[in-house]
Amino acid sequence: MTRQTTMINGYTPGKGSLAPEDEARVARRTALLGPAYRLFYETPVHLVRGDGVWLYDRDGNAYLDTYNNVASVGHCHPRVVAAMADQAATLATHTRYLHDAVLDYAERLLAHFPIPLTHAMFTCTGSEANDLALRIARAKTGGTGIIVTDNAYHGVTLATAEMSMSIGPAVAPGPTVFPVPAPTTANYPGDLGAGFAAAVTAACERMAAQGIKPCALIVDTIFSSDAVLPDPAGFLAPAAAAIRAAGGLFIADEVQPGFGRTGSQMWGFQRHGLIPDMVSLGKPMGNGYPMAGLVVQPEIVADFGAKSRYFNTFGGNAVAASVGMAVLNVIRDEGLQANALHTGRAFHDGLTALANRHPCLGQVRSAGLFLGQEIIDATGAPDPARSARIVNALREARVLISATGPLGHILKIRPPMVFTTDHVAIFLDRLETVLKRV
Repeated sequence: MTRQTTMINGYTPGKGSLAPEDEARVARRTALLGPAYRLFYETPVHLVRGDGVWLYDRDGNAYLDTYNNVASVGHCHPRVVAAMADQAATLATHTRYLHDAVLDYAERLLAHFPIPLTHAMFTCTGSEANDLALRIARAKTGGTGIIVTDNAYHGVTLATAEMSMSIGPAVAPGPTVFPVPAPTTANYPGDLGAGFAAAVTAACERMAAQGIKPCALIVDTIFSSDAVLPDPAGFLAPAAAAIRAAGGLFIADEVQPGFGRTGSQMWGFQRHGLIPDMVSLGKPMGNGYPMAGLVVQPEIVADFGAKSRYFNTFGGNAVAASVGMAVLNVIRDEGLQANALHTGRAFHDGLTALANRHPCLGQVRSAGLFLGQEIIDATGAPDPARSARIVNALREARVLISATGPLGHILKIRPPMVFTTDHVAIFLDRLETVLKRV
């Protein structure tokens, strides 16, 4: 299976239009960082500054950022930067001392979750959060079997990499990981929710046949690596019921769709009318500061907490808590969740209108400011080669996006949540220019 990473990370030294000094930087990077690191685009971008929805290269050229959901409230937001600097200048230490910042932040964060999700545990990355969720799930259920979708991504620790199918067969799946087809109408042509739930049940039966007890079903609630699959709202609930019926837990990975990005709700799982056993958080939580966490139902973590200590040197430190609070304040004060809904609809409508003039644009999939644009050929089949050309041509037009899905034929669009309809217009104009050439 061709993974999307092969489609846009294809830079070869000596090929392309890199300046000699950047060619030297690529060589230096390879020598210092080793072969596992990859660069985006056929011609990599050398960025030196960010501001709002814009990123700037060393020559001062502005690139419209339509991809980075980490800086969810905008690159270098002054309120977030000030909170970081002020707390770092006062105290930066771990959570084993009493300090109000982490308590105030936990209280504020948990207010955005339905009861009984009332405990917060803090980490530095989404990978750590998902790894911690797996440890807790094993302690609660006594099982080890994990169900994921067949092009999922959940992290880079040993455990989370083994359940990140998009990394590829050299890593995933691990021996107790059971992938199921992603929830698409092609995979489940009847009732999508019932079909996906039946696949979860069948995976549990395969585990039992191997003497493995179910532990958890974990999904990114917008299925961003599987091709951006937000609809229909509600289809996830039967799958959550299925894993629980088999004795496992349901973990909602909100590292990508969380913090208001889907527009209608703060968290992706809320679109499906269910309450997870655990929710992992990351990426936009600190707007670039390394901050992540896990929100848990108390009875789920009780056994783990009684038998194991949890401590993270940097997770939940005073600086992280101050930054996280600033991010929540900006989302509230600038109405960014409502903006994601409004601007996301305009984005969806604009792409749909553009498809009337460019038949290579297939289905648009979206929830707020998380969009996937299908690229197809004249027969309606996936066209990953054209998708890669579009991504790279947009980079040359100074618009940054990526591609996703098992074939890499879905344009992945998830700009900072301060994106406006004016920015949408810029994107659509440049995309149309690219489509006329590609």
